[in-house]
Order: sequence, then C-alpha cells, then structure tokens
Amino acid sequence: MRNGSIPGTRGRVRPLTLFGDAPLHTPCREVTDFGPELASLVEDLFATMYAAQGVGLAANQVGESLRVFVYDCPDDDEVRHLGHLVNPRLVETDGVSLRGPEGCLSLPGLEAGTERYDHAVVEGFTVTGEPVTVHGTGFFARCLQHECDHLEGRVYVDHLTGWRRRKVLREAAKASWSRRS
Repeated sequence: MRNGSIPGTRGRVRPLTLFGDAPLHTPCREVTDFGPELASLVEDLFATMYAAQGVGLAANQVGESLRVFVYDCPDDDEVRHLGHLVNPRLVETDGVSLRGPEGCLSLPGLEAGTERYDHAVVEGFTVTGEPVTVHGTGFFARCLQHECDHLEGRVYVDHLTGWRRRKVLREAAKASWSRRS
C-alpha cells in the first residue's frame, strides 16, 4: 500500500478540545463544501485519532464545528471498520441496550459504564459526496453512537445519571487537563 493511501499519513495532528470547551457542547454545522479543505480535515482527523490512540474522532474534538467524523474501530468479532462520515445521521439503533465502559479522547484517562444499543445504522456521505450507509454491531455500534453524539454537542457524560455522572464530573474537575483545575 502506498503511504498516501493510508488514512492520516498526509494529515497533521491537531490539539484536542477537552471536556468543558465550547465546541464539544455545541451542535455542529452541516458540511456544504466537499472540496480539498474537507479532504484535508478528514486526513487531520485520522492523524489526530491515531496519535491519541483512539477508535473514533469527531471534527469538533479538534475545534472544527462541522458534521464529520472518522473511525478505525473493531466490532465484537474483531472485524476492523475503517472510514469516515460527512453529515452523518443516526437512523437506527436497536437490539439490546448494554452498559459498557466508554471513554473519550476529550476526557483523557476517564471512562464510565454507559448505556448504548448493540446495533446502529448511520447514513451520510463520503468526503467526495457519495452517499454511504454504515451498519455497526457491538463495540463498533457504540463508537458510531458516540461520534454521532459529538456532532450534536453531546459527550458520553450526558448519558450518565446519579453516582456514575457525579463520579466522572468529579474526576474531570480534578484531572491535570481540566480547565477547572
């Protein structure tokens, strides 16, 4: 495989927005220009995701308020799913709702048991404007739901209640990366 065909090899690693930063809590805008700037953003998202050792990354996690995310995520059968979605819409979630460990590159080092469905369907477009539908099961379904949440201005903490929510918020406030510490 040529170096240029591996996602992220032409991208630059960008700083991550962190929990509490405004872009993470604001719904993102639709992409209207499917040109070279969008292709460059997708490359940067892959480069940043790989550098941070994540399985998914949304544009607002690097301060770009656009409806775009990338993923390189296994499902529960260890099948690798690699791609990106522009203007994605979560069109279906079903199956069993499972509480599983969930973290986020914008809350480094933290995780909490978060309820997610074990099947998700997302429709969107490629960087060149081609329509695409992505089906995810298990851990990959969790990833798709997590990234779609980001584009709506939500983080996994927003799904938590009670002691789980309080615990993550306390840990975030004490974290070395916290804007509040």
